[in-house]
Amino acid sequence: MSLHDKDGVSRRKVLTIGAGIAGAAALPSGGFLMPVYAADKPAIGTYPAGSQGSTVYIGAAVPRTGAYAVQGEDELKGMQLAVEHINTDHPLMKKIAPKVSKGVLGKKVEVLAADSAAKPNQAVQAQQTFINENKIILMTGSTSSAVAVALNKFADREKILYVSAISGSNDTTGKDCVRYGFRQCFYGETAANAIGPVLVKAYGKGKKAAFMTPDYTYGHTVTKSVNDYLTKNGGWTMVTNQVSPLGTQDFSQYLTNIANSGADVIVNVNWGRDAVLSVQQAKQFGLTPKMKMVIPYQIPFLAKEVGAELTEGVYAATDFWWTLEDKYPLAKMFVEAFQKKYGYRPEWGAENGYISFAHWARMVTEANSFYPPDIIKQYEKGETIPGLVGDCHYRPEDHQCVRPVVIVKGKAPKDMKNKEDFWEVLEVVPGEPLMQKPDAFGCKLGSYT
Repeated sequence: MSLHDKDGVSRRKVLTIGAGIAGAAALPSGGFLMPVYAADKPAIGTYPAGSQGSTVYIGAAVPRTGAYAVQGEDELKGMQLAVEHINTDHPLMKKIAPKVSKGVLGKKVEVLAADSAAKPNQAVQAQQTFINENKIILMTGSTSSAVAVALNKFADREKILYVSAISGSNDTTGKDCVRYGFRQCFYGETAANAIGPVLVKAYGKGKKAAFMTPDYTYGHTVTKSVNDYLTKNGGWTMVTNQVSPLGTQDFSQYLTNIANSGADVIVNVNWGRDAVLSVQQAKQFGLTPKMKMVIPYQIPFLAKEVGAELTEGVYAATDFWWTLEDKYPLAKMFVEAFQKKYGYRPEWGAENGYISFAHWARMVTEANSFYPPDIIKQYEKGETIPGLVGDCHYRPEDHQCVRPVVIVKGKAPKDMKNKEDFWEVLEVVPGEPLMQKPDAFGCKLGSYT
């Protein structure tokens, strides 16, 4: 549906009519949860207008063009599958959000998509249009942490819930955290603390590292966390940090500097197409495999796009890899459902989009309310939630999901069992020990209203 779909506008007119919905009640018989009308909940954000029709809308501003487009499309597919599963009571969705019933609280769910191009202003403008035309009750989509931070602030100002989708910056649930924002995926600090011990064991102590860093909040915070770990625990030295703008095409100047740095290991923090090009060009320059390549925050589709020859032996941290289906029953259900619908096995962007929506559906149905503060307080209970790679929960202090981090190593082409078998899972690291204290990165959530 386009931003200016006529049906969306007509729905808006319908949604703005009527009194507020607040709270919910269980029917005496049958156990079905239905929202009730009450006057004790003040209007806030798009509430109650956004939940008065037969359908509730989620606005997804994901990159569909630009450096992160491939990852954005995968992320969106996961969201769309989640909405389908919410509306049809799919067994996987029922495992995570058991109270969904042909939607949430008697409403069908629909996701609306716009292209953010990984640009904060474009993402905010798209969400504003969704608010005006569709009275969305949830915002999502980032892939770029610069977008996530911008939408965090926008969500808090507009008092509309926001689940960030992909965002690796420590700041998203650190200094830029907000009461209305939540993050499900892993991030720089947890990636560093999960992959750090693996790197020190594999390569030894006292190594020289050259970092490649995209010039925005994601890049800087991931680089800092990884370097801090390796310096403190492995005696490694950062010999150069090559900082490049998002969307760089030619990495030759940065790679020349790395070639002259004396580094043993390249820690490549670039993401999306920037990661693909920098990995390919590092090989063309003859830097790899002489220097070891590490991807501390793995990029969905990286191995597929650069080829297994270039990711062979590369260590990476990630949210999810499809072969975890062999260990986790819910992962198997997800991989099978996704592959059936889209024709390929999901990458972690799709997994993250799916789980973020599933968690939201759980919180709405458990709170039995569309009133935003009620849903926020449900997240903040910190209850244990089934996940694709084990149980997880949200920390009330910073709205960060406590979840495992997966460490993988690139397979040699000869060891691949099928065309998508790029990574070997080395370890699924429990999340809690990897995380900083809730206030360590300056999080102050703010008020509910």
